[in-house]
Amino acid sequence: MHVIARSSAALLALALLAAMPQAHALSKRDQAAVDALNTRMQAAETRYRAGLVKIGNADPAGRTEVDAALEDMEDVMAACVKQKGCSPTTMLAAYKRLLKQNADVASGDEVPEDNDDENIAGTIAADVPEAARAAALLSADGQQFVKMVQYNPAVQAGIRRWLTDMRPSLIDTFENYQYLRQTMWPQFQRAGLPEALLFGVMAKESNGRVHSTSRAGAAGPMQFMYATGRRFGLGDDGTGFDTRYDARASAAAAAEYFNERLGTLNRSIELSLAAYNGGEGRAQRVFNSSGGGNFWDESVYNQFPAETRDYVPMVIAAAWLFLHPKEYGLTMPRVDARPAALRLVKPSSIYELTICLGNGGTREGFMRALRNLNPRYQADQYLPTGTTLAATTKIAGLYGRYCTQGQRAELAHTLVMSDASRAIVRTGPVTPVQAEDAVYEAESAGIGSASATPAPVRSKPSKPAKPSTYTVKRGETLTAIAQKFQCDTGDLARANKLKAPRFAIKPGQKLKLDACEG
Repeated sequence: MHVIARSSAALLALALLAAMPQAHALSKRDQAAVDALNTRMQAAETRYRAGLVKIGNADPAGRTEVDAALEDMEDVMAACVKQKGCSPTTMLAAYKRLLKQNADVASGDEVPEDNDDENIAGTIAADVPEAARAAALLSADGQQFVKMVQYNPAVQAGIRRWLTDMRPSLIDTFENYQYLRQTMWPQFQRAGLPEALLFGVMAKESNGRVHSTSRAGAAGPMQFMYATGRRFGLGDDGTGFDTRYDARASAAAAAEYFNERLGTLNRSIELSLAAYNGGEGRAQRVFNSSGGGNFWDESVYNQFPAETRDYVPMVIAAAWLFLHPKEYGLTMPRVDARPAALRLVKPSSIYELTICLGNGGTREGFMRALRNLNPRYQADQYLPTGTTLAATTKIAGLYGRYCTQGQRAELAHTLVMSDASRAIVRTGPVTPVQAEDAVYEAESAGIGSASATPAPVRSKPSKPAKPSTYTVKRGETLTAIAQKFQCDTGDLARANKLKAPRFAIKPGQKLKLDACEG
């Protein structure tokens, strides 16, 4: 985990602790416990500084020491929440000192040149209000989401599934959410809804894939059906783009939906989730007929379909793990999601950018992040010079280094523009040699007499006329077809009334090529 992230979370937790009343008179037992916590914090700080020295000496064990020290500090603060008389003042001072010694910079991790310690501290400070509220969810007396739901065997079974065969999906969701959090979380925050609910729904619905679309027609990171989305302001924005795929808009709509349901379902998270999955009409009828019964009451529970009975505890389980990862041995991926604008200095596509950017220390590279942050664009859509993409500071730095010029940029362009059909050698059908052709070949080789019949004049084949339509083949995309006929993807889409961002086409479909040169 990043030193920045750890420091931020710990500092914010301490800010929360600072607001807690402290007892004036302590028993000997309590005082001894407080002294022990202070001693542990001092030892952790010493260990942290020793780790920095090792990092400075290029000792790979330094990073391990730094991370372990920060984990020790987190444990101390967690114990301080529960310990009567524990004062955060000394610990907070220690953290302020540590914020000025960023181990990530010292270890040579790739960060933007303008990301000095002062800017890092500013970034952390700017995040204090949001993270303090998140920390409040975990405090002993402030677990907003935890108090709103039941932790029962059904939820425990859901946790088991997320931690076994569905663990990769949970980790992917967390990683995707880090890139989207800056746009999605404020929508729930303003609505007074817990962040854990947002994460849980997204984990079950889309795994944080913005372009996710179900067979039933639900779309976007929060999987809104078309009609429901329209009620909450989602749909075609006039340019052909469906705003159900927009992370900010879909989060705002989901927050409004949940507050509407909570208001009619006695503030029940479970019943609101049942409405989100199984239909609000059904959930309201069940609630009214049961006299406001609890979702887990047998008479209520059995009136929902099996899919909904599975959906509700799975969402709560994902949210629970979001709040308590350490308790379950979960180590979430380290993501540097600081936002930055990326302006293209030459035409490119998200596919091409994905190749030239490389992995950048991540497991799967940046295609999903770029797609999620730029839902209006298809991955294979060529974007003109000057297009500004939403990105991160890391992506923007890698773009300037590897994608504007050089061998990797050229290789990425070659790979993206490659056409598999060009690998096929077309020799044509084998035909018998005609008499006149035999004479022509003999003369060309200097064989035969001068009285031989002269070879016929062969006319040059005429250039085929430009086709007016094209039949889509299996596996083809609109961008590939546009490149094949030398026309702009957007022009071709408009000529055939195809809607962004998907530009969906299917095998056998006939496309008009009026916008192409031929």
